[in-house]
Parts: sequence; C-alpha cells; structure tokens
Amino acid sequence: MGHSKMLHVRVDEEIKAQASEALASMGLSVSDAVRILLKRVVNDQAFPLELKVPNGKTRDAMEEARALTKERAARFQSADTLIDDIEKARKQ
Repeated sequence: MGHSKMLHVRVDEEIKAQASEALASMGLSVSDAVRILLKRVVNDQAFPLELKVPNGKTRDAMEEARALTKERAARFQSADTLIDDIEKARKQ
C-alpha cells in the first residue's frame, strides 16, 4: 500500500453523526467506510450501490407527495389557533 492522502468530504452534520453511530456499532469508523467504498469502486470498476433515475410514474408520485406535504404543513400563530383548527377538523 502506498502513502495515504487526506480526503476532505462535506457532509451534513446530522448525517455524519448518525452514520458514525451506526458504523461504530459495526466496529467501523467513517474513514473505514470510505476506504471500503473506494476499494470496491476500484475492484469492481463500478459504484457498489444500484443507482436509478425514477421513471415518470414514480416522479409524479414523488411530486404529489411533496405537494401534499407542503399543503398539510400548516403553521399556527399560537397554540389556541392550532387547537381551534383541530376542533374544526373533528366536526367535519
């Protein structure tokens, strides 16, 4: 094995923490996981996970889910307005 080089990767803080915890339970560090990933790419000459572009039907479903989530993501000025809204919904 040759000289090692430093590799800097930007990752969301929460993802890094969750991944570190999961990997630690497997006896691995994040660095170990990255080395394994890169070794697989070299050995297999391919990315070790199947990556797919969603088809039209799936893209439509994803867009519908996003729209529903956005529509239902109500914001309330106070706890009282939230409770009023819940009570209205129960009466319907």
